[in-house]
Amino acid sequence: MSNSTQTPVNFFDQVTTLSNCVGNTPLVSLQRLPQLEGVDTQVQVLAKLEGNNPASSVKDRPAFNMIHQAEKRGQIKPGDTLIEATSGNTGIALAMVAAMRGYNMILLMPTNSTQERKDAMAAYGATLIEVDEGIEAARDQALQLQAEGKGIVLNQFANPDNSAAHYETTGPELWRQTAGRITHFISSMGTTGTISGTGKYLKEQNPDIQVIGLQPDDESSIAGIRRWPEEYKPEIYDPTVIDRTMDISQYTAEVYMRKLARTEGILAGVSSGAAAWAAIQVAKEIKDTQPDAVIAFIVCDRGDRYLSTGLFTAE
Repeated sequence: MSNSTQTPVNFFDQVTTLSNCVGNTPLVSLQRLPQLEGVDTQVQVLAKLEGNNPASSVKDRPAFNMIHQAEKRGQIKPGDTLIEATSGNTGIALAMVAAMRGYNMILLMPTNSTQERKDAMAAYGATLIEVDEGIEAARDQALQLQAEGKGIVLNQFANPDNSAAHYETTGPELWRQTAGRITHFISSMGTTGTISGTGKYLKEQNPDIQVIGLQPDDESSIAGIRRWPEEYKPEIYDPTVIDRTMDISQYTAEVYMRKLARTEGILAGVSSGAAAWAAIQVAKEIKDTQPDAVIAFIVCDRGDRYLSTGLFTAE
């Protein structure tokens, strides 16, 4: 017999807001790839699935934080126009947050970005301006629009709220999810917000943690990763927390992107393939000297943003 005095369930207690869905992404252990690559010890290789954020990338974290903190400081208010130069993921994330908070969004991005990225920005209602000359020119043009009074540039490359988002969320999550056992953190470097903020937090917990960054080699162009000219190097870049930088070719990044999909079931982008490659190389290097190492790398986004490129069907 049912208890008639039982308090009824309020289903709306389970409802949240979209902003509360940013972060707290899964950290999963690679099951097959390390062994197939010759890492047959107890070294753990872990992938942090940032594609599980609402707009499907690690950039949801800084996008929300940059807008949220600017609002708290009174620098912007709903109804304003925001401007940003982006290679893709930050633009999509900002377009989502702008729609959520009631801002107009102008995004400038290189013409060669994937169609899926352009379509996602438009779907959120952003105005897209394509720039032929690349991301450096897009950054310059964004600042020019601001000088003309067209809107306010958030400037992910110089905005401390970018790296702070990772210091306050990504770093603590990795520390908690590994029970403080993480020994290596690996991230591809674009704006460098992820590696600078996360690396700073992890180094404060244990200065022996190795923080490793990925950049393209001189001949390669990889979406989301940059080898910046000195005059365009992000102001938020913190070299003091980075122990090692590894160069990677576009070909190798694409190979490991496919390996993630075909051996682990993780459909991710090219920069994530680069980070997976680095994690495997580090695991090979230390498997005999640090058999209990815990290596975590960032899976920046989801691979469905790259399907039109044909990269997943290449060999």
